[in-house]
Amino acid sequence: MDETTEQRPPAASFSYSNWVSNVKKSTKEAYESKPHSHWILLTLSCTSMLTAFPASSLLSRLYFSNGGQSKWIISWVAVAGWPITCLILLPLYIFRKIKPTPLNAKLLLSYTLLGFLSAADNLMYAYAYAYLPASTSSLLASSSLAFSALFGYLIVKNPMNASVINSIVIITGAMAIIALDSSSDRYDYVSNRQYFAGFFWDIMGSALHGLIFALSELVFVKLLGRRFFHVALEQQVMVSLVAFAFTTLGMVVSRDLQGMSHEAKSFEGGESRYVQVLVWSAVTFQLGVLGATAVLFLASTVMAGVLNAVRVPITSVAAVILMHDPMSGFKILSLILTFWGFSSYIYGSSSPTPSTQAASSSS
Repeated sequence: MDETTEQRPPAASFSYSNWVSNVKKSTKEAYESKPHSHWILLTLSCTSMLTAFPASSLLSRLYFSNGGQSKWIISWVAVAGWPITCLILLPLYIFRKIKPTPLNAKLLLSYTLLGFLSAADNLMYAYAYAYLPASTSSLLASSSLAFSALFGYLIVKNPMNASVINSIVIITGAMAIIALDSSSDRYDYVSNRQYFAGFFWDIMGSALHGLIFALSELVFVKLLGRRFFHVALEQQVMVSLVAFAFTTLGMVVSRDLQGMSHEAKSFEGGESRYVQVLVWSAVTFQLGVLGATAVLFLASTVMAGVLNAVRVPITSVAAVILMHDPMSGFKILSLILTFWGFSSYIYGSSSPTPSTQAASSSS
């Protein structure tokens, strides 16, 4: 055999052990690059998202199953807890002598837009809670991960690779399975038209949720520059306050605000339980949004999207156990596909991009 024959380099192949090693190395480098306080705050924020959001979803479904009728009320309650963030923000002003961030035209416009979108998003999800089981609505809400990836790519220029695209396709397929299995978990008092209206508004709400995540990160990066955590809290207060104003106006126009006392009297469990459901819905949702805002500030849209999707199986399992939601074979298959989509998304988000590969090879 001719010794001068050109030797071809071996074809590159995927190695799971190398990928795990790279993930461990990058995780260690990321951990050492931040102070301990950063990781403590990020852990608390992640925990808040994974507990408060599922609790809020179950309480919203409980409101409708116990006799609540108003979509405006449940969307209003979602932002009525905005003073909670003020209680966290005010001590920072007093004890650390931090001055509020000056408002300018761009910030005010951004807060108004995000607040209006948040109010619309909450109203869309209210229709889903009214007509769908909590486990079904939470599974459909997992499509927000796909929309977060899409809008993060288009608006914030977050990287998108084959694994992320694969996750979008898989999660879309999981949503289609739920649509085909609508007869197994539709409540007797819900018509087919109402069920598919809840399905449609859940998907639309998830799309808007992904857009809000991307726009919020854009505000942090372009207008606020990721400077300090109190700036993230200020953003949350302003957005929730604007959303509260919009939903309050909607309640007044629809006359649902005036009908709250009558609805409380006819609520299953009485007026006391009615108040408890609404108050805890407001508290849990605000804590969840506060955690999501902190994750956006401390990490990125990618991590916020992953956590927002991980809460889906938590909500589904809790709904089956606590509210006896039906769990058909199709819904289990959809849940498995959703897990697959999450895994593909996480892998794609943690994989190096061509730019980072070029940077590492040149160093």
